[in-house]
Amino acid sequence: MALKIAISGKGGTGKTTVAAILASLYARDGCRVLAVDADPASSLPAALGVPEEVRKRIVPLSQMLDIIEERTGARPGESYGNLFSLNPRVDDLVRRYAIRGGDCIDVLVLGTIKAPGSGCFCPESSLLKGLLRHLVMEDGSLLILDMEAGLEHLGRSTLRSVDVMVVVIEPGQRSVETGVRIASMAKDMGVREVCAILNKVSSSHHRDELHRQLETAGLPYKGVIPLDLRLVEADLAGLRPIDCGAEQVFQEIARLREHIDKIT
Repeated sequence: MALKIAISGKGGTGKTTVAAILASLYARDGCRVLAVDADPASSLPAALGVPEEVRKRIVPLSQMLDIIEERTGARPGESYGNLFSLNPRVDDLVRRYAIRGGDCIDVLVLGTIKAPGSGCFCPESSLLKGLLRHLVMEDGSLLILDMEAGLEHLGRSTLRSVDVMVVVIEPGQRSVETGVRIASMAKDMGVREVCAILNKVSSSHHRDELHRQLETAGLPYKGVIPLDLRLVEADLAGLRPIDCGAEQVFQEIARLREHIDKIT
């Protein structure tokens, strides 16, 4: 079956790294993978090996004003008082605007809505929601959605068609609190499987304390990724996380994948 996985969490927890490694693990086993970058920081193309000269030319879909106007009937920033289509045509957008990353992964950069009240009832929101609803792919294919940090994207109801939500949590009270709120909202929206993965864990004390807090909150976790400076070195060198040689990191994300595979 086709599968949609959303990766979320507080900013700085490493969700893009988790998304990129998970995408590569699936792609190397023969899955057709589409990775969608919905984070305004837009670091997923780099994490998936899209060359810098190509990344510099990427225009996020949310900034393609002509396309948004063509498909919705309204131009962002100019036509908010007018009617616009709530079901714009989106079936060709992946073919036209996705770029190829490493391991033959297709990457599509959505960007985010920057207008005041970014969760608004507006043309660009209509187009992005329509695209996410449309992305139902063939059996054996996979969508990995790297969400923007925090909670606002859930307020825009962009996750109604997601099968699995993975919340990335690092040692820290704010990360836990944000992750628990994200998980609760995702469940309320009908995401059928919500779990966490722990990241940047440098001691058994950190692991045990996160375990205690998440158990109290009723949020299961499916992997404990150790703090590994090879990921930092790879980023500084412009390498993909999957190429950094951090085998224990890969093993823990593979454990997460095994859990996902069992529930689908």
